[in-house]
Amino acid sequence: MPEPATADHFDSAKVLTAVAEKAGIRPGDRDWADFERRFHVHFPNLARLFHALYGSRPDFQDQLISLAVEAARSWQERAAELKIQDAESDGGWFESNRVLGGVCYVDRYAADLEGVRARIPYFKELGLTYLHLMPLFLAPEPLSDGGYAVSSYRQVNPRLGTMQQLRGLAAELRANGIRLVVDFVFNHTSNEHEWARKAADGDTDFSDYYWIFPDRRMPDAFEQNVREIFPEDHPGSFVQMPDGRWVWATFHTYQWDLNYSNPEVFRAMAAEMLFLANQGISILRMDAVAFIWKKLGTPCENQPEAHTLLRAFNAVCRLAAPSLLFKSEAIVHPDEVALYIDPAECQLSYNPLQMALIWESMATRNVSLLSQALERRHNIPPGTSWVNYVRSHDDIGWTFGDEDAAELGINGFDHRRFLNSFYVNRFPGSFARGVPFQDNPNTGDCRISGTTASLCGLEDDSVQAVDRILLAHSVAFSTGGIPLLYLGDEVGQLNDYEYAAEEGHEADSRWVHRPHFPAERYARRHDPSTPEGAIFAGLRRMTDARASAPELAGTRLIPFDTKTPAVLGYQRPGEGTLILALANFSEHPQIIQAGTLSGFAPEAVDILSGNTVNLNNGIVLRGLEYTWLRVVPVNWQQS
Repeated sequence: MPEPATADHFDSAKVLTAVAEKAGIRPGDRDWADFERRFHVHFPNLARLFHALYGSRPDFQDQLISLAVEAARSWQERAAELKIQDAESDGGWFESNRVLGGVCYVDRYAADLEGVRARIPYFKELGLTYLHLMPLFLAPEPLSDGGYAVSSYRQVNPRLGTMQQLRGLAAELRANGIRLVVDFVFNHTSNEHEWARKAADGDTDFSDYYWIFPDRRMPDAFEQNVREIFPEDHPGSFVQMPDGRWVWATFHTYQWDLNYSNPEVFRAMAAEMLFLANQGISILRMDAVAFIWKKLGTPCENQPEAHTLLRAFNAVCRLAAPSLLFKSEAIVHPDEVALYIDPAECQLSYNPLQMALIWESMATRNVSLLSQALERRHNIPPGTSWVNYVRSHDDIGWTFGDEDAAELGINGFDHRRFLNSFYVNRFPGSFARGVPFQDNPNTGDCRISGTTASLCGLEDDSVQAVDRILLAHSVAFSTGGIPLLYLGDEVGQLNDYEYAAEEGHEADSRWVHRPHFPAERYARRHDPSTPEGAIFAGLRRMTDARASAPELAGTRLIPFDTKTPAVLGYQRPGEGTLILALANFSEHPQIIQAGTLSGFAPEAVDILSGNTVNLNNGIVLRGLEYTWLRVVPVNWQQS
């Protein structure tokens, strides 16, 4: 074995020989040639990244070789059909205009994994090609944080099924053209995870898996710069263990942060990641990516090493699970969200700014902030994609930058107070029926819970509420990226005001928008005279139109100023044509003047209806109306 001083001194061929020997693999074994090819391509990058994180440690080389051995063993264990998927994946499937995502809690939507399997025919009816099952691994009840306090990454919650059933479900979904997405909660574990229990018992090896200190000296030093995330749960970032020691818990007292400055933790979590990939998981939602690296004297959020960690995890996957992708979950400043979107880090990312500003525009009837965001913050690197959503399992927070708002004459603090008031029905004339999350009446600070239908007012006015629901989704479906539906929203599910009666849910209002499967609403989805039927038909129309429009593939977007404050506009370019999307966020008719549209040839086609539109007459949009027009720019015609 070589003994390099730095990562660049590794001889890949010699390392590969050592890896094969330690993994018990003969170079002539089946599939070894494929691994060998990828190893020579990706191992040098992994070595550099690992060295950047752990190169100062005397055991750096041993840790890196052990990591490579684990990757080799995982590849040998990977099922043949998954290796075929690895070989056939073009890597850019997520940029297609035919991808549609859905997300749900297994127990609330389908009771268990077998129930999810039984719903595959419906998923195909809806057009899903991507299914995100919310946290389903073993977690203690009732202190599970909705499954985000994982006590085993290798066991499914027994109420939902078994790992064998999950593997079978992944295979059946794959056979029906649906990729499976699960959460990878890698910032922390439950305090009931085996590693945490050993740490609590005083095992020094596992104590080093977490940020544990004997007294308050280091916690106090860290907390000089670290913000409280859930102050109503516990002050600061540390909680005291029964033996008097202090452990880092960014979120809840029972969620202990992992210590990635320890390479043993990196290796352990890489092994869990590869195990899940080998069950047939296509995408891992990387939970709380902003928090994964801690450094004294900093806020311990969005540190450069967090990006190095993600790149190193990617490099491991390129060796042993080449088709596995990452989706980032970073509810931070928009500039920081964008930093995680990279083919070498997270190929997919939630689009929290767009989501928040759709609701902001709905409340204000003014699209200025949303238009600004689309112009400045929408276009992302090639080989990546947004996941666009109207709402998720989580609360709605107003994530726009204060500096962006100030440019438009908006005071960010006051505007957030207004939006909070509007969406929890404390503002006169509000249509919304949201519920406050982490409400502070003294400051007006809170975040918003509620289903799409309840936030749009379906409980009180079905006609305009249906229009708002479809308007909001029209933006998510046409701006570029993967549109994601919270399943049940496509039939207008309402808030579940009985959530507090369920054990462990009483203090978390987000359960109001995690209702059980609305069977009666689904039964009405084909009746166009009902709100359920109107919503379902409208979303199916968008899905079909999107699939027929190559202009809507990818994420590239060109701004379009409608000269009308209530009407959002943007262009999705194609070959010789583009789609001009317009959306009226006012309840009143709005006119787009002919002069504003003079850059396009007069004849346009609304791809949602098939109707021809003459742009020389301008466009009148009814209240809450949206349209996707296929147009030809005049300068393109002339060229």
